Amino acid sequence: MASLAEPDAKTLLAGWRRGDQEARDQLLALFYPDLQRAAAALLRRERGVSMSTADLVQESMLRLIALDRIAWTDRAHFLALAATMMRRALLDHLRARRTLKREHDKVELLTGIGIGAPDYEVEALSAALDDLARIDRSRADIVEMRYFGGMEFRDIAEVLGCSESTVKRRWAAARLWLLAELTTA
Repeated sequence: MASLAEPDAKTLLAGWRRGDQEARDQLLALFYPDLQRAAAALLRRERGVSMSTADLVQESMLRLIALDRIAWTDRAHFLALAATMMRRALLDHLRARRTLKREHDKVELLTGIGIGAPDYEVEALSAALDDLARIDRSRADIVEMRYFGGMEFRDIAEVLGCSESTVKRRWAAARLWLLAELTTA
């Protein structure tokens, strides 16, 4: 958890939105442990990825910094966007490795989508998640925030403006849909 109280984080988010780089730096330092935990959990499921936890966090932070004057509202919104940036950074890393001329190991993701479910490649999971987003953006957002960002159900509910029980139901439905999609592909 963050060491500053939620109002302090909101103040820093508002300062960053106004262009205050010192507020941005303080905010990134404040959320660094949360981002590091999410990146470590994500990479722990990987095999054969040459990206470290610090690399993934740094790449995500650079992508967040490149977004100028986002209308951040609170910690949950920040972490939701960070989850999106981590997913994109990991996919870009994997695609860049594939374009190299020498041979690499196959990268698989331990999804935990279903009990006893096989492991899936990150790109297959991402493609299935994109398909889900075309059908139901909310469920895809939940998967992205929960799986790629390691966010808690209460934080996801806050971002989406719904109840925690609704998020849990949508998470269960999304997991089943993704499992079906990935096993038939």
